[in-house]
Amino acid sequence: MNAFEMNRLQYETSPYLRQHAHNPVDWYAWKPEAFERARRENKPILVSIGYSTCHWCHVMERESFENPDIAAFMNEHFVNIKVDREERPDVDAIYMEACQILTGSGGWPLNCFLTPEGKPFYAGTYFPPRPAYNRPSWLQLLQHIANIWETKRHIVYEQAERLLKYIERSDSVLWEPHPVEQMQLSLPAQSMLERIYLAMRSHFDRVEGGFGGAPKFPSSMAIRFLLYYHCLSGDSEALEHALFSLDKMIAGGIYDQLGGGFARYATDRAWLVPHFEKMLYDNALLVVVLAEACRVLQGAQDERAQQRLHSYQETIVETLEFVRRELTHPEGGFFSALDADSEGQEGKFYVWSKAEIEQVLGADAEAFCTLYGVSEQGNWEHTNILWRATDPRHYAQQRGIAWDVFENQMRQWRQRLFEHRSERVRPGLDDKILLGWNALMVSAYAHAYFVLNREEYREAAVRNLHFLLNHFSDENGRLYHSWKDGKAQHAAVLEDYAFLIAALIDVWHLTFDPTYLRQAQHFTEQVYTYFHDLQTNLFFYTASDQTDVILRKRDLYDNATPSGNSTMVHNLQRLGVLLERSQWREQAAQNIEKMRATIERYPLSFEHWALALLFEVRPRPEAAIVGSRAEAVARELQRRFNWDAIIAAAEQPNEENPLLRGKARADHTLIYICKNYACQRPVHTVEEALTLL
Repeated sequence: MNAFEMNRLQYETSPYLRQHAHNPVDWYAWKPEAFERARRENKPILVSIGYSTCHWCHVMERESFENPDIAAFMNEHFVNIKVDREERPDVDAIYMEACQILTGSGGWPLNCFLTPEGKPFYAGTYFPPRPAYNRPSWLQLLQHIANIWETKRHIVYEQAERLLKYIERSDSVLWEPHPVEQMQLSLPAQSMLERIYLAMRSHFDRVEGGFGGAPKFPSSMAIRFLLYYHCLSGDSEALEHALFSLDKMIAGGIYDQLGGGFARYATDRAWLVPHFEKMLYDNALLVVVLAEACRVLQGAQDERAQQRLHSYQETIVETLEFVRRELTHPEGGFFSALDADSEGQEGKFYVWSKAEIEQVLGADAEAFCTLYGVSEQGNWEHTNILWRATDPRHYAQQRGIAWDVFENQMRQWRQRLFEHRSERVRPGLDDKILLGWNALMVSAYAHAYFVLNREEYREAAVRNLHFLLNHFSDENGRLYHSWKDGKAQHAAVLEDYAFLIAALIDVWHLTFDPTYLRQAQHFTEQVYTYFHDLQTNLFFYTASDQTDVILRKRDLYDNATPSGNSTMVHNLQRLGVLLERSQWREQAAQNIEKMRATIERYPLSFEHWALALLFEVRPRPEAAIVGSRAEAVARELQRRFNWDAIIAAAEQPNEENPLLRGKARADHTLIYICKNYACQRPVHTVEEALTLL
């Protein structure tokens, strides 16, 4: 293949795969033809996994995959497969675990060597073009693997069998094999939650917020747990660390101070230097936790709480404006990510020199540079990442400027710089639309609507949900994972179903349209049909009729996104009430008990599980609202912290809805607060209802 030909990846829709279509490597996509050739020619398989916004994936492509000599060796000795980890998370999960077992760490690009049957025998991440960092060059590694395959193939197969058995057993260490009758959740409930909290607390960074050191991830699910734990226990430190962590992220370089939206993580402890890629899922999860923080602060009278409330509301608005502006498909779906790189340089789109700011802002530049930490020498690679270095209220007060006047000035400065930045070469856009990540953003818009009551957020949530339901289903009602250019493909995995069910429940709370509950029930029943593991009562990551992966794993860890299993526990807790399905609530309790010891031991790897356990200890209350103002009252209740109450609202009682069944008619609106459908005497005001909650 010469440099001007294109390989098979030209026919794929994934932006990541298409980035490699001009490589001289004879790439295949993850399709049967690659395995058929490997078996026919008795060659090992190299599967190279990455994603379109991965900086080191780009680096390895430039250094090795575009090198004709290296490509020629790869083509001669291997069958080469390129995988977009976001398009095939099921494939990535298996081979990433192989890499972690073999090397003790993982990451992308992930390069894994397989037998023709797809069984891994060696794996690593980035390899340089020449020996460096105590690593062989990529070509040296290829030569070594090829030699081992030719001379010691029996060792390769022995290693592959051992590794596969280890991967198959690895999930089982995470759960306790307690029979149902030994469930203990009700016994040490408070102390159990305290142990989880104290384990999280031991990782608090009390200087910069968040958990641990660099690199530092948003940990939005852990922050949500802290908010709820505070409201349950009254622990003020839990609340303060949750809010302090949000404050530091919003003030840091991880947050785009001009365009809104959060980068994937910070490479330093202080949130200054982001890994500049922006992912849809991070922004969805952070909007949700910011909305929860707004609920907690709603009604607080002290000045600091009011400032925080304003900041969080503003950040929600700016983040969703970024999503609308840069990640929204004309038909209503949401794109996956923005690249870290532009013009071949990481972060180039986002950083500034002081001279450029002076050119744009003129006499206002000095104040802006003081506020946003800009200097001649720069704070990162001789350039400046914008961050909130100085408290603007204090700055305005010192100079005798009214706060509302100064706030408006700052907004104008940011807008001028934003417009100037918009003329730069933009980072690459990964415009594939993923079911699970989109469902997370549906939930984010719903939560934003609950606290800000902006009609465009409600419309965006409903519009996107309908886009998903219309574009991701096959003729049998089964779901796809990915959509691009009018084509849906790849079987949906557990998290796709779980996040979609959660989004349907959230949109039910937006609209109280029973259609969404019926759809949530339908997809939950599909999860039981195709994903349920009868042996453990947990759920597999892939469906029972999917045949192109070598084994079925269970999705348990809460990583950058909640796990499919922990999300299903939340779904079963909520749908168990909304649909009066006691067996679903019982399974949620059983799965939490199965995972309890692991949650207590490693809460920062199982944060969403920890929150599900908290809701098992203190279940979500039920609220039934009946009367002419039922929906308006529900909106007011949702705007305030209500322990994630499960709410049903209608003008008239409804015998089909278990929460609304048998409620009295009245000339005015009645609010019933219930537990297991047993309701207290109805009240008339939200304040009375919140007192009961």
